[in-house]
Amino acid sequence: MNYIQTKCVVKRKGKETGESETLCFTKSKDNNNNNMCDRHCGKRYPLLSFWELPEFMKDNEYILRYYRANWPFKQALFSLFRWHNETLNVWTHLIGFLLFLGLTLANLMKPKVVNLLELFTRSFSSSAEKNVSHNIKDLFLGTTLLFDLNHQIPLTIELESTALVIARWPFFVFLGGSMFCLLSSSMCHLFCCHSRDLNLFLWRMDYVGIVVMIITSFFPQIYYVFLCEPHWQIIYLAGITAMGLFTIATMLSPTLSTSKYRTFRAMLFCSMGLFGIVPAIHACFVNWSNPRRNITLAYEIGMALSYLTGTFFYVTRIPERWKPGWFDLAGHSHQIFHALVVVGALAHYAATLQMLEWRDSFGCDTVP
Repeated sequence: MNYIQTKCVVKRKGKETGESETLCFTKSKDNNNNNMCDRHCGKRYPLLSFWELPEFMKDNEYILRYYRANWPFKQALFSLFRWHNETLNVWTHLIGFLLFLGLTLANLMKPKVVNLLELFTRSFSSSAEKNVSHNIKDLFLGTTLLFDLNHQIPLTIELESTALVIARWPFFVFLGGSMFCLLSSSMCHLFCCHSRDLNLFLWRMDYVGIVVMIITSFFPQIYYVFLCEPHWQIIYLAGITAMGLFTIATMLSPTLSTSKYRTFRAMLFCSMGLFGIVPAIHACFVNWSNPRRNITLAYEIGMALSYLTGTFFYVTRIPERWKPGWFDLAGHSHQIFHALVVVGALAHYAATLQMLEWRDSFGCDTVP
């Protein structure tokens, strides 16, 4: 006869959490029997407070509640649809991944790069030679083409010089790097509660994803700006790739991936981004006559501000450090950081489209 001894103890209200919690203790001679306390004492995998976490999960002492720890893989997966302090971290980058996946598929299925953001910009900042009705017509056409992915009629591209086919691979390298970063981040925040080994592995992959996104962001801009000067392409792309590989090697270190080196990691990411100042200044001189120079620069400045502001929140842990416990579910620094990363990536996407359309119209006398 199977014997199960079950004891449920209600813990008194703690000063830290302010909530009563139920702890279940079960002794059983038969491991095949279900835990009776699971049925009578509430949820089997409750959300924990910061003080109940294993040491390897204690990263942000200003977020006090709603943690998951040592959850089975299946339970972690379905926590995608449950409120906890990682829910918005998962969804912000998961939605970003799906958005970039859609943009990638749309661009692959069209002979011309889809530029919905540019169409909106064109409708508000058109030159004097274009009237309002023409802009509305362009906007309607562009919007229709974006959502009609099964459209089979080739889109005619009118070039101001000769018919020139500019390579698209740097553009798709950027899109691929962005998707890898956003997806790896989502998976990290979703499954980091499973076990210590998986937690450490996923966090390293998250950092690697950030580095990959930074590296691939340089590819389209440097390739298209210096299309007529291939030696500068090689110099700048080799430089950022070397910095990225060094950063990846650093991120894979178990010690440097801990919360103790949070600021150091942020400095590495920022240094990679700041590397772009040199080719950016160079690009301004190379493309001084580019009619799309100002709007491209505006998008790139928007990208830089988004990334730097997000990094500021990531490092300072504002606003949760001001009011510990107030932003446990929504509004804490990592969620803000995630949202700004997606905004920055979209700004860079818009800038890349501007550069692509310019290069489609104005190539080199001798294409390398």
